[in-house]
Amino acid sequence: MSAPTTLQAKLAQARREGRAALIGYLPGGFPDVASSIEIIRAMVAGGCDVIEVGLPYSDPTMDGPTIQRAADRALSAGTTPADVLRVVAATAETGAAALVMSYWNPIDRYGVDRFATDLATAGGSGVITPDLLPEEAGPWLAASDAAGLDRIFLVAPSSTDERLRLTTDACRGFVYAASLMGVTGTRAQVADTAEKLVSRTRAATADSGLPVCVGLGISNRAQAAEVAGYADGVIAGAGFCQRVLDAPDLSGATAAVRDFAAELSQGVRSRG
Repeated sequence: MSAPTTLQAKLAQARREGRAALIGYLPGGFPDVASSIEIIRAMVAGGCDVIEVGLPYSDPTMDGPTIQRAADRALSAGTTPADVLRVVAATAETGAAALVMSYWNPIDRYGVDRFATDLATAGGSGVITPDLLPEEAGPWLAASDAAGLDRIFLVAPSSTDERLRLTTDACRGFVYAASLMGVTGTRAQVADTAEKLVSRTRAATADSGLPVCVGLGISNRAQAAEVAGYADGVIAGAGFCQRVLDAPDLSGATAAVRDFAAELSQGVRSRG
């Protein structure tokens, strides 16, 4: 592509500043469309460089209970893919990089080429597709190329070296390193698992220098600083969703997520 996406620019800026980028996740339309826009604005104000706008789906097999509850609230509010694109547009207006995180089925039903075009028009930088394998992603590779979008696939500790090469070759923007040990392991175990995965992924991206960002269920500044010590980006989602679920009203929700983003932002800036 002739010009970098906003995502690429944000990751490059963080690297120049000697830190990891802070990436926050929130389902679009949670708890409703207008409120999700205000909450995302607060996340950016707190220090998020990149926002993953989740496209709520009725069968979120890879999500934990907190994100499932948040997605259910969004679906109950009647959130549609068009609403999610509205949230993306509002996110892009903040200056943060706006991504969509979605299972493949909703994009396929929307229309792959149409979704890519509409997302680019809304100012989105790209899409994270957690359940799409690169070798099955031909239509998406073509559509994302045509629309100038980044495409982010996932790698895991169980990924073979061959799988890492195949996946990272298909990625653009960054590689999403997901550590399944983050749910049950102690901090030391989580760090060992994630750091090893990042190291193996960097070996697969040695030629391209593609950033590697880590999602671990980050819940505090210390964990953010720890992951920022070896990754290019720190991804937090459930922590933001939980604060919205716990808040008594929208004002409480925006204050809580702003404070949480600020805490994590201090963490990623303390290690790099």
